[in-house]
Amino acid sequence: MLRVLSLFLVLMLYGASLAEVRVAGELGDVVLPAPPQRVVALEFSFVDALATLGVSPVGVADDGDAARVIDPIRAKLDEWTSLGSRSQPSLEVIASLNPDLIIADVERHAAVYEDLQRIAPTLILKSRGETYEDNLNAVMKVAQAFGQEEAMAERIAQHNAIMDAYAAQVNSNATVQFAVSSEKGVWLHGPRAYAGGVIARLGLNSPIPEETEQAYIQITLERLVQANPDYFLVGEYGDQTAVDTYKQNPLWSVITAVKNDHYVETDPRLWSLNRGMISAEIMAGELVEMLGTSTAAQ
Repeated sequence: MLRVLSLFLVLMLYGASLAEVRVAGELGDVVLPAPPQRVVALEFSFVDALATLGVSPVGVADDGDAARVIDPIRAKLDEWTSLGSRSQPSLEVIASLNPDLIIADVERHAAVYEDLQRIAPTLILKSRGETYEDNLNAVMKVAQAFGQEEAMAERIAQHNAIMDAYAAQVNSNATVQFAVSSEKGVWLHGPRAYAGGVIARLGLNSPIPEETEQAYIQITLERLVQANPDYFLVGEYGDQTAVDTYKQNPLWSVITAVKNDHYVETDPRLWSLNRGMISAEIMAGELVEMLGTSTAAQ
């Protein structure tokens, strides 16, 4: 009788270990007894990953505005509770949602990691300042938490095929630069930024040296003239920003992109906030349309 009971307990424990999910995060492993049912996301890139998996988060740090998530992603999800800003999400609201998984950003949320862990298992991944490759690694970690590695691997393969098709339409050695502008200044997104990675994925060049460590580089108009991109895409946060001031300066007209009418105003939500495969594919389509499918090498 004791032997049968012991065998039963071993089988129970073994079965529990088979159901257990372990994911390696940036600040330590997360162990889940089963795929989570209620997840909160503290960065937009994680929302893109969840939408790809068909998982609707119950809470999102959306800076108090659900519209900051682009329509193609939001259309895949149910409504969520706002957790406030990405930089300082409300721990009280997170706790009230009774999540069984929190997905957080190593740069923004390392300081509150222990507080988050007291609420629920917390998976810390790269988001802010991540590279294009970092994001693909992170989405696989998200998929692992839900036991959907195979489905995500298939989606990444599909994504690569889509990006390869776009890259094949580009025939240009032009330099392409994306930047965001607010009333506080203008920041170039360098080769290590997500947008820079999407640009490079299509075989396009950056006017910023590849070895530049900073993802986001605040610049003056004089430094922008030195960079002198052939195509200049800017996402403005606000009606009047620093780039509008640049436009009043005679130096603005010296920039090659401006002279050739290749200055393009674009959506900062798409190009800066919503980093992920869904966003990247839309960005790639915009780049191909901007350059033309038969752009001659410059």
